[in-house]
Amino acid sequence: MEATRRAAFFDLDRTLIAGASAFVFARAAREAGYLTTKDFVRDAVKAVQFRLTGSTDEMTDAVRDQMLAAVGGRQQSDLVSLNEAVLPELLGMIRPEARNLIDQHHAAGRDTYIVSASPIELVEPLARALDMTGGIGTVSEVVDGVYTGRLAGPFCYGDGKAIAIGDLAKREGIDLEKSWGYSDSSSDLPMLEIVGHPVAVNPDANLSRVARERGWPVVVFSQRTKTVVRRSTAASGAIAIALLAYSLGVRRGRSIN
Repeated sequence: MEATRRAAFFDLDRTLIAGASAFVFARAAREAGYLTTKDFVRDAVKAVQFRLTGSTDEMTDAVRDQMLAAVGGRQQSDLVSLNEAVLPELLGMIRPEARNLIDQHHAAGRDTYIVSASPIELVEPLARALDMTGGIGTVSEVVDGVYTGRLAGPFCYGDGKAIAIGDLAKREGIDLEKSWGYSDSSSDLPMLEIVGHPVAVNPDANLSRVARERGWPVVVFSQRTKTVVRRSTAASGAIAIALLAYSLGVRRGRSIN
């Protein structure tokens, strides 16, 4: 397909929303009875520790494997059911500047996508609720409504985001050189480097440095929530997956350490 369309790709945490979607997902899982308050607090502490120490390739692989192990054998409907509680809260966290950008890109004839390491079952409904073109998230293999414990595409984090965007661009005929990318984290450098118009949004220290060196635009969006958990360079998407995987694993009666 000839690449004639243009698009804008938005990271989720601290780009589209002010804060971390991980804790919204985990809280919804707790309220749905997927984990106890004690487990929620304990795993939140683990997530913050992971955030502060940063992530290596090995840690990212471990989070991916943890997620797949947790959902393997579980009904896909368990994950989808969280949207009833998650979507309204995430919509309330959308930055007004990001909402305006989405509208501007639509007015210019560009498609718009959320790109997140979170499961596609959570990313796609949020994108639809925002009247965006679609969502790009981690896709797990499902057979007869049950997760097999295997990926059905790239783990949508780091290089995986760029791979997923590239695959979409080929399918949909999107010209990436004429497309835009928005993120706050240097873990998303592969995603920003694959588009012709990268933009750093409230960037972390490493991304801020890279943006200055390469002459990329840097924008600062306001904080809209009272408590915003700031991330280190690379952890937000992985935190969301780890917390959600843990919650589902607890419901299955096993601990993920």
